[in-house]
Amino acid sequence: MVLSLFVNETGENVLVYKQALQNIGPEGTSPFKIGMVSLGCSKNLIDSEIMLGSLQGAGYDITSHAEAADVIVVNTCGFIESAKSESINTILEMAMHKETGRCRALIVAGCLSQRYSRELMEEIPEIDGMLGTGELDRLPELLQAVEEGQRVTYVSHPGFDYDEPLARVVTTAPHSVYLKIAEGCSHSCAYCVIPSLRGPYRSRTMANILEEAQCLADNGARELILIAQDTSAYGKDLPDAPELPELLRELAKIPEIHWLRVLYTYPTTFSHRLIEEFVRNPKVCHYVDLPLQHASDSVLVRMGRGPVAKAQKRLIDNLRNAMPDVALRSSFIVGFPGETEAEFQELLSFLAEIRFDHVGIFSYSAEEGTPAAQLPDQVPEAIKEERYKRAMKLQQEISEKKNQARVGQTYEVIIDGPCEETDLVLVARSQYQAPDVDGVIYIGNRWLPAGELAPARIIQGHSYDLVAETMEVRGDTPCDG
Repeated sequence: MVLSLFVNETGENVLVYKQALQNIGPEGTSPFKIGMVSLGCSKNLIDSEIMLGSLQGAGYDITSHAEAADVIVVNTCGFIESAKSESINTILEMAMHKETGRCRALIVAGCLSQRYSRELMEEIPEIDGMLGTGELDRLPELLQAVEEGQRVTYVSHPGFDYDEPLARVVTTAPHSVYLKIAEGCSHSCAYCVIPSLRGPYRSRTMANILEEAQCLADNGARELILIAQDTSAYGKDLPDAPELPELLRELAKIPEIHWLRVLYTYPTTFSHRLIEEFVRNPKVCHYVDLPLQHASDSVLVRMGRGPVAKAQKRLIDNLRNAMPDVALRSSFIVGFPGETEAEFQELLSFLAEIRFDHVGIFSYSAEEGTPAAQLPDQVPEAIKEERYKRAMKLQQEISEKKNQARVGQTYEVIIDGPCEETDLVLVARSQYQAPDVDGVIYIGNRWLPAGELAPARIIQGHSYDLVAETMEVRGDTPCDG
């Protein structure tokens, strides 16, 4: 998924750490304009924003138009086969601007670079430079080498230090901003390449996170979305061993922040203390993102996650007992090597029993270098596709019924802005919906500015989205164009 395509060249969403101000040079000191394409997840998007910050600090101008870019940077995803294909296709698409536009250099960064730098440089001659996941701050240095006529690769160990003073160009709406609290992963899931692409788990210091959070709040953030490969493991690797509940308490002290949303929690690191913090901290959204991957112990063991099906169910029960209104999101893999029809039925039964609010279903992708790729009994693609459709159909039915049951209820919502199709309709979310991955709430009766919080009553429920009307008017005007 393309989350960001050429950031706003007006610079209105620029965030700079105070420590990095001295490193920011005058804008426009370079004759080159830089365009950025960011692929993949929100964690990768932050990497793109940091690279853009380093470019602005070096005096490069940023353009939002590919045809106006002298240099195009593609920050790739290389997690699974579909992501790799999208990255390759985007690289080739951007390479066309070397023939049809002003583009003089094409830089490829991110996970695909870390994984296949040599192969990409050999097979795609249009690429002028490669940047690995541990070299984000070296992009200006790489561009200088490219400007001098070199074709270079800066790819070493996969591990960027996020505790260094950083400049960051925020490309999302300023009221709802991602905040990375850790990098890397130390789990050993049999299907996953992330540890080799991102290195072992490394928590940022709490002081560093809080400083960035305050900067984000000063620049208009009302919702902070905490992300990492495993957010619930935060702090366990630090000398003073702070934990996520402590971080949430400190973040809640920032007056401007209204919502704290936590994504990518891991079932085995989601502690009772964390549940208690979700309950007692009024700023923490009652939204739990818990990627479980499967419900059959035999499949989970082959995945390298252990026989944890009962523990997963117990955790969900604990969450719902503590927070009856909690919205649960999870993701699952179908067609893992050796998955039988009976094991798949266990998953379907689990989905029907738990009735998640939001679910992502993925067909297993055999990734070279992972233990799962070497397992026997690889499931044929046709069966993967059939199981994917059955699981998605079931979840769609569940989601539609849950959304229809919300009709008549009133929620506090945050306005994300006008709908892409028409300015007559606003897009909003409640605390039970994360941006980019979940459905939205459409509002057509009132105009409210982006970032505004207001109560809204649900009047329609569909498979993924809701329709509502605002219940409060504070100087707003009708959405009449």
